[in-house]
Parts: sequence; structure tokens; C-alpha cells
Amino acid sequence: MSDNHTPRLPTYFISHGGGPWPWMKKEMGTAYSQLEAALADMPRQIGRTPRAILMVSAHWEAPAFTLQASPKPPMIYDYGGFPAHTYQVHYDAPGSPELARRVQQLIAAAGLPAALDAERGFDHGAFSPMAAIYPQADVPMVQLSLKRGLDPAEHLALGRALAPLRDEDVLIVGSGLSYHNLRNFGPQAHDVSKAFDDWLDQTVVQGAPGERAARLNDWSSAPSARIAHPREEHLIPLMVAVGAAESEAGVRVYHEDAFMGGLVVSSFRFGPAQA
Repeated sequence: MSDNHTPRLPTYFISHGGGPWPWMKKEMGTAYSQLEAALADMPRQIGRTPRAILMVSAHWEAPAFTLQASPKPPMIYDYGGFPAHTYQVHYDAPGSPELARRVQQLIAAAGLPAALDAERGFDHGAFSPMAAIYPQADVPMVQLSLKRGLDPAEHLALGRALAPLRDEDVLIVGSGLSYHNLRNFGPQAHDVSKAFDDWLDQTVVQGAPGERAARLNDWSSAPSARIAHPREEHLIPLMVAVGAAESEAGVRVYHEDAFMGGLVVSSFRFGPAQA
């Protein structure tokens, strides 16, 4: 637990990039330079090393909100078509069964379904961005699944249930992508990705915090919404980050208007930076 003099941690929604990109700099050149720099800046913004990370990745869905409960989670190489060496990479952060149980209790106390999974490993929605944020893998990390059905209201409620963790020195990170349509990438997707990104910025940065939940709950009515997210698993982690910082200002901490050849993408922080 943090003491009374330790400021509460912010929450984040990050765009995590594609597959095992931190281990492909030779193949990809500078394609991820801006994203990597933004992720690497998060420890400076936070101002201290958190006790642990609670990571909500787009790449895990379960019937109930499920927590990784292994003290030493294995790796899940949940991607295809990448160089052979990317199936040998390791991000060996320790798990935290204690934190998993604490989070399970918070979720259950909010009347939401919660479970533990002692076998689940780290997927690339967790280990790829974390390789840039904490490259030494020395901060314990617990993954938390999305709930099947991907209901925005349920995931906003999940975030509200998790809010006490921010005062317990646990950093809540929602990991997805602000634009995720693998069939419409590149320059031809610039305008539709910009339309949705502009709506996101208006909703979570420029708009009043009290109006965010209603707008996010109705996200599919946003401009280009179903082009940006034909299936919304990469957007739903945003709901968790917002729910856990519902009354606090949002800031865009990463923005690129030609990602992967033409996409407009962003990441956001909720709550103030400490440094």
C-alpha cells in the first residue's frame, strides 16, 4: 500500500503496435521510433517505479474477468508470419499472485464476475510495449482479461472497481490500438483513422470527464467507428483506463499521423503526471 504522501498513479491507454516489434528493429528500421519513445517516457511521467503493473491487453478475452495468477508467467507468441527469432524472445517480469487475488476481490465486490488463471502467460499486447516501458522486466506484472461480449459499460464498470489500486501503487495500463482494421492499413486508411482519432481526442481529452462514459458507451456511433474497429477488442481496454480515472483529465501522450504508412493513432493518460 502507498502512504498518504504518495500521489495516486495515473492510468493509461496505449497503442501497443504490431506483434513483436521491439525485437525487429533491424527489419523495421524507424517504423516504431515514435511509439517506442512515447512508451519509454512513461516512467518519467509517473515519477517513480510502481509496485506492479496491471495490464489489460486486447489479446485476452474470457467468460469472466480473469487474472493471471502465476508467479512466473510464461510467454504466449500470439502472432504469425514473423522471423523465427521472435518466437524465442522473453520478457521475464515476475507475476504477482497476491495482486491477482486483490484484484479478483475488487472485481467481485463490484458484482462483476472474476476468476484466476494459474497457467496464462504474457501475450504480445503486454510484453511488446513493456519491453519499451520497463526493458529490464523488473516490475511485477499481472494481466487481466477482457470479458467476452466486449460490452463497453461492463468494462467502464471494471475500471471503476479497479480505481483503488491507483492508491496502492499499481499502474493500470489498457493496451490496444486506437485504430485496428488489419484489412484497411496504410495511406488509404488515413482519413478514416483521422476521423475516429479526432472523435477519441474530443471525447477523452477535450470533453468534460463527466461526459466521457456516455460517449464511450456509444462509441460505435462515432465517425468511421466500425471502419476503425470492425471488432472492438483493441478499443475496449480504453474503457478500463477511463473507468479507473473517471473524474480526471485525459491527455494525449502519443500521436502519429502516418503510422505504418498512413494511420492516425494515439495513446492517452488519465490523471496527472508526477514528473
